[in-house]
Amino acid sequence: MPNPEAPADNVLNASKPPRLLAAVRDTIRLKHYSLRTEETYVHWIRRFIHFHGKRHPRELGATEVTAFLNYLVKNRNVAAATQNQALSALLFLYRDVLAEPLAWLDGVERAKRPARVPSVLSTAEIAALLYRMTGTKWLMASLLYGAGLRLRECLTLRVKDVDFDYRQIVVREGKGAKDRRTLLPGVVVEPLKAHLLSVKALHEKDLANGYGDVELPHALDVKYPRAGKQWNWQFVFPSHKLSADPLSGEIRRHHVYENYLIRGVKLAASGAKITKHVSCHTLRHSFATHLLENGYDIRTVQELLGHSSVETTMVYTHVMNKGGRGVHSPLDRIVAHRQPFHASRPG
Repeated sequence: MPNPEAPADNVLNASKPPRLLAAVRDTIRLKHYSLRTEETYVHWIRRFIHFHGKRHPRELGATEVTAFLNYLVKNRNVAAATQNQALSALLFLYRDVLAEPLAWLDGVERAKRPARVPSVLSTAEIAALLYRMTGTKWLMASLLYGAGLRLRECLTLRVKDVDFDYRQIVVREGKGAKDRRTLLPGVVVEPLKAHLLSVKALHEKDLANGYGDVELPHALDVKYPRAGKQWNWQFVFPSHKLSADPLSGEIRRHHVYENYLIRGVKLAASGAKITKHVSCHTLRHSFATHLLENGYDIRTVQELLGHSSVETTMVYTHVMNKGGRGVHSPLDRIVAHRQPFHASRPG
């Protein structure tokens, strides 16, 4: 069997143009998938091709796809989400690029998705975390917790989607390409207005220097050629520097890089001496849990989070501040006049 771990860049003959992968990229862009999805799909298609000795996928089929997916589980011990990612890429390849949909993959050994309870911070831990953040990082983290935004949703937030009058944020194309509305916390209103004043000054400086254009979704720049330079389309959290667009090569000011906030949250959690696992998504988990603890209806929380099913939101009922499923430990019911328990007492 060929070595499946050889460098992906050597999958196809370097002397020939990667026509298949070019077709994959063209189809992905035609369907307006994100750049991240494009890179992920190309990665898995390359690995699949190399796994089967650089044979063209037209020569392969459901049997070879099954063998590759089973290898990922048996030999690479990948997580369920990783295997599903590879499967989605290959289904896309055969269905949308090659127009040869695969038969049902009955022989695939599916990686088991573990049932995990999300990590949630207490209100005191949230306060300690935010206390150790300043400026734009504090503002972004406050929106993740105060509005339940995903990291990507915060990064791609546009000026036009912040509604100060109605105190709400419109999330465009969240997970599943769905729009939704969520609240704008009152605490961030004035700091956010001040932040946008500085962002607008930066945008005006870019315009004066011949730049100021921003990436628009779904080829809106073709329909509205001047929209990319308009203030309302600019990112709320722009990068501190101009860069070349990875698709068009145009010099633009993209949104801030995701590691900017990821590292900021990690450092703040360390400074606050929080021993729980803390990530940007932990702030969203905490938002949902604290709303339920405060008595808000689960359907309302579901809508604010953008979950398709209420069952997804139900997971937060298991981590509410009531102990393990709201059960009182028998240790806490020991009769008061009995000899007290001491943690230092030897067994």
